[in-house]
Amino acid sequence: MKVEVESRKLVKPCTPTPPHLRHYKISMIDELNPSMHVIRILYYPPHSLTGIYLNLQPPLSQVLPAFYPLAGRYIKDHHFVDCNDAGAAYSEARVDCPLSRLMDPGVQPSQLNNLLPIDIAAADYPTDPMLAIQINTFQCGGIAIGVCASHRIFDACSLSIFLTAWANAAVGGGLVIKPDFNSPSFFPSENTPPLDFGVSRARDGRIVGKRIVFDKNEISRLRDCIPAATPDQRPPSRVVVVSAVLTQALLRADRAKHGVGRASLIAHAINVRERTVPPVPKHACGTWVSISFVEYGGDGSSQLERDFAGTVSKMREATARGVADCRRILSEKEFGRWVLVDSYAEIAEKGGRHDYKVIYVTDWSKFGDYELDFGFGKAVWVSLADVPLQDLFILMNTKENDGIEAWVYLDESDMPFFERDHQIQNLLHH
Repeated sequence: MKVEVESRKLVKPCTPTPPHLRHYKISMIDELNPSMHVIRILYYPPHSLTGIYLNLQPPLSQVLPAFYPLAGRYIKDHHFVDCNDAGAAYSEARVDCPLSRLMDPGVQPSQLNNLLPIDIAAADYPTDPMLAIQINTFQCGGIAIGVCASHRIFDACSLSIFLTAWANAAVGGGLVIKPDFNSPSFFPSENTPPLDFGVSRARDGRIVGKRIVFDKNEISRLRDCIPAATPDQRPPSRVVVVSAVLTQALLRADRAKHGVGRASLIAHAINVRERTVPPVPKHACGTWVSISFVEYGGDGSSQLERDFAGTVSKMREATARGVADCRRILSEKEFGRWVLVDSYAEIAEKGGRHDYKVIYVTDWSKFGDYELDFGFGKAVWVSLADVPLQDLFILMNTKENDGIEAWVYLDESDMPFFERDHQIQNLLHH
């Protein structure tokens, strides 16, 4: 697949950012994020109206005043965004194949990298855009919209908030989203350096990605393996059963590779918005994520590998505990700091140790990306590309809203062991 960029420009906000908003000092939580972008690629089939895709620039300009940090540039030494209206990067490209070629189940995440406007790790330099967009047109007339937004001011949910606002503006929708950029007032910057997740602008290629699809039948089959503790207990969520399958497979792969079960920590990201007291707004931008985790010694990890129902149960308990903890985040500042900042740093530290296996699971399935309509229908697929973070599972929705697409990112030496796991083999040959 050859992607040829035909034009590049900077799209500026339609009205200038007021002087009092010129410096956006990021929050303590945003400081910890790795130097990279949050990404999304939205795919649309050929449509009689797709010729108007060039009109996506005016609505972008229209929503940028509300999302003013996106048009600025990050000043790393001072931990703030200079909201100077330099603009969002906007490029248009042609792809020398039909869209259908990418819809193949076997497509590799690395094949999708060129649909993004910039490298995922091209962040935090004073010349790097905070938002970059690429409109890719396929031979058939289909379109892929590749989006990168700086993780210094956005998490995955923030990106969906922005995309919803942009799509609404593109169709002249009445629903106006008012983003909230107040996270620094709750957890002000402490000028802390980012946590070291090994992300670098020079791609070393050690981390490889794989997409694994769990359809509704597979999820139903997995749920049937879990006996209900009580007659009125709800069946486990799609996300929990998929997380359990992937985690067990990776722990088995880790033991196969090392010859011994290591201590393990499974970290689940929890969206804090609307779960705190008082509630963080639904449209709050920045990183509003806490982490619930399940932790085991080496013997416990080996037991976890074999006990599917037990793994599901432990994950449900940890998630319920994490959601309950959200209530106290704003009212008890020290506790809030531990939940959002210190625990994140502790988990990252364990991830760098040789005697630990730390696995990150993050659920992006509820962000409504398949509803995004820019005037030529809803997306037929929403994808990621390569993400340079190790031992990470990102769970996306399927178009039918009843399955999960798992995007798995592992060290290249771990992937063969993972792919050979019996559970993963069954899924890959399903």
